[in-house]
Amino acid sequence: MADGVNTGHDNRLRAVIADDQALVRTGFGMILTADGIEVTAEAADGAEAVAAVRRTRPDVVLMDIRMPGMDGIEATRRILADDTAGEIRVIILTTYDLDHYVYAALTAGASGFLLKDVTPEHLVAAIRLVRSGDALLAPTITRRLIERFARREEAAPSADPHRDLSGLTPRELEVLRLLATGLSNAELAERLFLSPTTVKTHIGRILSKLELRDRVQAVVLAYESGLITPGGTAEGALRDP
Repeated sequence: MADGVNTGHDNRLRAVIADDQALVRTGFGMILTADGIEVTAEAADGAEAVAAVRRTRPDVVLMDIRMPGMDGIEATRRILADDTAGEIRVIILTTYDLDHYVYAALTAGASGFLLKDVTPEHLVAAIRLVRSGDALLAPTITRRLIERFARREEAAPSADPHRDLSGLTPRELEVLRLLATGLSNAELAERLFLSPTTVKTHIGRILSKLELRDRVQAVVLAYESGLITPGGTAEGALRDP
């Protein structure tokens, strides 16, 4: 395992693995290394993960959500709040599907989550997908997660300017609303009578205007801003595909 700063001289995908169980770190490390992904560092808790990321500048972080001391949520928040984070992506690792901690991690900026019993093939594919700039979760899965926990995470009103959607055009608001119902790009294109390329352009502009990292955060924001409500609709009522 390497433990150095990325000099930018090669394009090998680089990852940090953060988990309080040594066997989990070792197992994931073997899977990634076998597929040509460089593990730049391992961490046993959130504080070690933050330090490892700052030291080695990986492309992707596999972050256990429950660790002693600083947990994965706070570590994710600190990593992605760093002005030098750049294109670093965080994938949350959890034991239980729809763990309420995952919702908090997604709002902190994580690009998706994986269950710890993920297959080696799915693990590698997920890392490469996130590294390409896409979101790990299918929108429908993300929506179910948010619907289940959005109301449980109610807090004092936020002054976060990212919740202001006034900068979006009517078409962009429509795209965001439908995106939050779980439609894929192809389904969005069909619904709106647009080309897939045009849909992708709209989504890119939405992310840019709202300063969001990926479509997972866009779905979270659609709920938090009130554009979509759990049990509500883009046109009436959310439906499961």
